[in-house]
Amino acid sequence: MDAKMKGIVRVIPYNPEWKTEFLKIKAMIVDCAGDLIIGVEHVGSTAVEGLASKPVIDIDVVIDSYDIFPAVKDRLSEIGFEHEGNLGVEGREAFKRTSIDDFMPYHLYVCPKDGKGYLEHISFRDYLRDHPEAVKAYGELKMRLAEQFRTDITAYVNAKREFVQNVLKKN
Repeated sequence: MDAKMKGIVRVIPYNPEWKTEFLKIKAMIVDCAGDLIIGVEHVGSTAVEGLASKPVIDIDVVIDSYDIFPAVKDRLSEIGFEHEGNLGVEGREAFKRTSIDDFMPYHLYVCPKDGKGYLEHISFRDYLRDHPEAVKAYGELKMRLAEQFRTDITAYVNAKREFVQNVLKKN
């Protein structure tokens, strides 16, 4: 990423390549820890066909419970991931890549199957997948907010919160 672009909120139209990129990253995770995990889910806006998004893939690696987390953490560390903690979201453990890879930008989270973070990700994604009018409204909102908060990712995320919470209340 160009250093000048770092910190810029960029929302672009849906790109079908996001699904392909997710599948490549998923294969790497399954190769590494497939025997320990329940699944790997593509979540976030890039997982919803037709939805404008920041070009960053969100991935939830689903585990049965926190009992298995230390083993998953060790495996991910072997292939260059560093645990960052939950970053303020209960039921979701964030990991960052410690070296450059050939994938497009992505966020990787390890979540127990009954964790709030994971359940909300799936609920929101599935609602949008089933409601094209919500996809249109959310995409327009994100484009508008990306312009309004071009250099303030925190304000951008906070401004989307009401829309997200309203969707989660419907499910």
